[in-house]
Amino acid sequence: MIILVINSGSSSLKFQLWDTDKKILLCKGLEERIGLADGIFNYEANGKEKIKETRSIPNHKVGVQMVLDQIVDPKHGVIGSIKEIEAVGHRVVSGGAQITKSELITPEMEQLIEDSSYVAPLHNPANLIGIRAIKDLLPSVPNVGVFDTAFHSTMPEEAFIYALKWEYYEKYGIRRFGFHGTSHQYVSRRAAEMLGKKPEEFNCITCHMGNGVSLTAVKGGKSVDTSLGFGTMCGIPMGTRAGDVDPAVIVYLMDDLKMDVKKVHELLYKESGFKGITGLTNDARDVEEAASKGNHRAEIALKIFAHHTKKYIGALATELGGRLDAIIFTAGIGENSTHLRELSCEGLEVLGAKLDKSKNNVRSKEAIISTDDSKVKIMIVPTNEELMIAMDTQDIVKGLKK
Repeated sequence: MIILVINSGSSSLKFQLWDTDKKILLCKGLEERIGLADGIFNYEANGKEKIKETRSIPNHKVGVQMVLDQIVDPKHGVIGSIKEIEAVGHRVVSGGAQITKSELITPEMEQLIEDSSYVAPLHNPANLIGIRAIKDLLPSVPNVGVFDTAFHSTMPEEAFIYALKWEYYEKYGIRRFGFHGTSHQYVSRRAAEMLGKKPEEFNCITCHMGNGVSLTAVKGGKSVDTSLGFGTMCGIPMGTRAGDVDPAVIVYLMDDLKMDVKKVHELLYKESGFKGITGLTNDARDVEEAASKGNHRAEIALKIFAHHTKKYIGALATELGGRLDAIIFTAGIGENSTHLRELSCEGLEVLGAKLDKSKNNVRSKEAIISTDDSKVKIMIVPTNEELMIAMDTQDIVKGLKK
């Protein structure tokens, strides 16, 4: 089945075209600066010349049309006709509490995505823009929403209910949702496969570490707890996000320092994490470089990141019923930063996880980086959210044809 995968942002659009029967990626690309005259169009297809061009991309509908034109282009395209696309899978960040799996996108589902925007105000509206652009241009092709929050719908009540007055959960839906679910699901399944285990017999902690970070306890193939919560800020410090902060600090910022809600939100989400601590950058690579040159704030930023990571790994390990099979690193930092992986694994021997520093000297490929005698495997599994989205989309669409 030929499936187009779309990840629509507010001013960007990532896309991949998959042959899911063969699990072959046919092409991929990224459109940036949508809405501006100097938009950027990136495209890469197997065995063909890469394209990076400055183009005017006034809106997402025009951007999607550019994608469709490109994949059937006689010189650079990979299919003969748009009619070969049998379905489109969309990454959707939040489906709220109602969504527990990937779903066919209907008008009712669009409304639910819109209603769930209070959880992901930066993401869901942008995801909807991509969905509606595809529906306008490919009206007869089924669309499937693959939700980041769905994988975490298996968490027990004690993991997702906050200890607030009950009415705030019951009336307003304030609870832990969790994010990066598609990534956590993919890497946990792939790690089980690498180790010759069935997902339902495999317990692990997955560490999705990019500009956004979340850790998840996966027990028998299901999420039982995760570090992100109602929004995308708590847990581990990130590129620009603060991670866990005592709520008393927020009250102090507003009451004593007279910061309004907008300024506090800006501080916690966009001016904290690596960027806030170092005063330099949100990019972990740049932080590591600065630390290597003796920048104290950069050194501290890395140690804070690792400290919180270890703390969460230890806490999540207790949710796995007495058996932890593997700790898995993925996403930009998790796959590429040998230094942050090493810092994050210091002290995990108490859990039976021993890092082999020589094996850890690897980037962006599947690997087992623990010592041979480590009871708990430490692994790198590059995430592939787009393949997960494509496979879920295939399953939904095939179900419609039965």
